[in-house]
Amino acid sequence: EWILRQEKKQQRRLKEAKLPQPACMEDLDLQTPRGLDRAFMRSLASCQWIRDNRNILLTGPTGVGKSYIASALANKACREGLSVLYIRVPRLFQELALSHADGSYFKLLGKLGKVNLLIIDDWGFSKLKESERKDLLEVIEMRSVQGSTLIASQLPVEKWHEHFDDPTIADAVLDRIIHNAYKLQLKGESMRKRRSDLT
Repeated sequence: EWILRQEKKQQRRLKEAKLPQPACMEDLDLQTPRGLDRAFMRSLASCQWIRDNRNILLTGPTGVGKSYIASALANKACREGLSVLYIRVPRLFQELALSHADGSYFKLLGKLGKVNLLIIDDWGFSKLKESERKDLLEVIEMRSVQGSTLIASQLPVEKWHEHFDDPTIADAVLDRIIHNAYKLQLKGESMRKRRSDLT
């Protein structure tokens, strides 16, 4: 009965995480050369970085596996009893804008702030509007004292500052993210292309 309850809780955490694809650390491809260190990935799989409120900045070209790796880390966190929420940048700002309109803004901030791991995917596709910059600062400020944030982006970390179009908010957001983060920079060709070439 205890095992059944734990399995139900795990399934609920996975459902609430809203992961884009099924992925797990055990299936992670560490053979293809793309900058993944086996020992480092094994240490991340322990989820201690989440318990220590550390962040991960996951960058690399399109198709190299950023979303899969993020999903695999999220899956492991759920299995370790930690809460996770995965969200793409366009959806994040859409939900924040809607929450301003319907009066649920602080409720949404609370939801984004309380999960153990927040994954923000597709960061850096377009420059941020003023309202988006302010909302992002609120989210990151809330998480800077509790919880971990994983940001996945095609944009190299050194170019994130100019993405804001506002140096003051850029400094405030990035100071709270970068100095407490592991940087995982992937390289190589698209994994999707590689698989299609093998078939």
